[in-house]
Order: sequence, then C-alpha cells, then structure tokens
Amino acid sequence: MSKEKTQEKFKSKIGGQALVEGIMMLGPNRGAMACRLPDGTIDLETWEENNGKKAPWYRKVPLVRGSFNFVSSLVKGYKYTMKSAEKQLTEEDEKDGSQKSGEKSGGITDVIMTVGAVFGVVLAVVLFIFLPKFIVGLIPDIGQHSIVQSMLEGIVKIIIFVCYMVLIGQMKDIKRQYMYHGAEHKTIACHEAELPLTVENIRRQSRFHKRCGTSFIFIVLLVGIFVMCFVPKGLLWWQRALISFGALPLVVGISYEFIRFAGTHDNILTKILSAPGLTMQRITTREPDDSMIEIAVAALTPCIPEDKTEDKW
Repeated sequence: MSKEKTQEKFKSKIGGQALVEGIMMLGPNRGAMACRLPDGTIDLETWEENNGKKAPWYRKVPLVRGSFNFVSSLVKGYKYTMKSAEKQLTEEDEKDGSQKSGEKSGGITDVIMTVGAVFGVVLAVVLFIFLPKFIVGLIPDIGQHSIVQSMLEGIVKIIIFVCYMVLIGQMKDIKRQYMYHGAEHKTIACHEAELPLTVENIRRQSRFHKRCGTSFIFIVLLVGIFVMCFVPKGLLWWQRALISFGALPLVVGISYEFIRFAGTHDNILTKILSAPGLTMQRITTREPDDSMIEIAVAALTPCIPEDKTEDKW
C-alpha cells in the first residue's frame, strides 16, 4: 500500500524511544511511557521534565548540551526499558518470583540492572573504540598515514554497527521493538504535520525521521572520523583508542549540533549527511500495527505542551 506524504508544518522537540511492548516520549515539560500490558490494556506513566524554557544552562550551551542530553537519554532509556519489561510480567509471574527470591529480590534486581548497564557500556567501548583501532592497527605502517587510518577505522566502526543492528534485528522481541520504533516516528510526524492523532492519519506517515537516534549515531561515527584525522601519526592503536575515548564529549557535542542544524535546514549538505542514518532506519524501524500506533499516541499526547512555542525544535 502506498503511503501519502504529508507536509511537515513545524519541527517538534518531542523525541521518543521504543521499549518492550511500549514507547517512551520526552517533551519539553513532561515525559511519558505507555505500554501494552499482557491483558491488552494500556498502562501510562508520566513525569515532569525540564527541557523547555527553564532548562538548566548545560542543556542550552552549544557543544556542551550534546553530551548532557545524550547521557540523560541513555540513562532514561535504560531505566524505562527495564520498567517496561517488568510490566510484561503477569501476576502469577510476580507471585512466583517473590516466593522464590523473598524480600531480597528487589535488591538483587537492582544489582543485576546495574551490572547489565555497566556491561553494555563496556561492550560498546570495546566494539566501537578499541576493536576498530586494533583491527586497522594490524596493517603494516598504517600509523604513518593518519587520515587513511582514521577513515579505515571509521569504516570498520560502521560495518560493526550495521552488522550488530542487523543481527539483533533477527530476534523476535527486537523485531517488535523496531515496529514500535516505526510507530514512534510516524506519530511524531503526524504531530508535526498538525493532523489529528488518529490511527488512520498516523498510518499514512513515513517511518523515517531525520532527528532519530539512529541518524545521530551515524553522525557520531562520521564526526569521529573527522576528529581523529587531526591526531598525530605514529601512535599505537591503544593510544589512538584512548584519545578517541577522551574526545567523545567533543564528538558527541559536534554531532548534536549538526542534528539540530539538520532539523531546521533542508539543503544539499544536510541531505547528504542525513542519508546514511535515514538508510539505516530501514533496518531499525518497521511498519507498526494499529495497536502499536495506539501506544505511541498514548505516550505522545501528555508530552505536547500547551504553549506551542516550547515545542519548537
């Protein structure tokens, strides 16, 4: 079925993330998480956010705000992914779990979540910082050609990233998260087109969005290549890895500013640099069903501020 392209009338600050059978949305003044429970009902949680006019200085200063917003998104994303997973437990599951683990289950769960988060960060650092530099460092005399070395490292990073997303996308649960990701994009697109948030209107929207986290990651990879071109030649692979790790705040800061620029400009440069991320979204998003769109609407609605100027990107 062909999709009708609707005209974007404004660019919203609201962003989201697919969860386990749910979606999280973050607006200027409020965040929300909507999940489909095992009994078919929708569970909705909301909380206050401070991303609007009264946001702290470190969320407003260019280059600085990128790192803070990125870390905040990671922390909230992990927190609410875990909460959404817990909501999929039935009363029988919770009862059995509490009987087996007793009063210490809550503490054990917290420890497991913390260990999982730390392991995830370590794995990401190894895969996307140390491994590419180790692989390229095996090439004889590559250290004497800094620009070529940086480009090859970047290519390896992109290959690892694409392969990783494709592989985990074969898992049943991740496939459903990719569908919820598509529902999130479509619903935000409908909001930006200033159309009523109905399933029919949302279904017609594109599931690809320039200001997506997938596009942001791709920009981070590209900016990282550029920044590493200025590193002195002749360094060992692990020395380059440490420099790359230390330069992350700068790389993330520059990437965030580009995403903001791309969100408000439509020219050849932004189209070229946004193209890889949009292409990658063919893997990380899938067409959602109507029940997933209902979840996206439930999560987005509380995040829309009364003052429309606060929602402008």
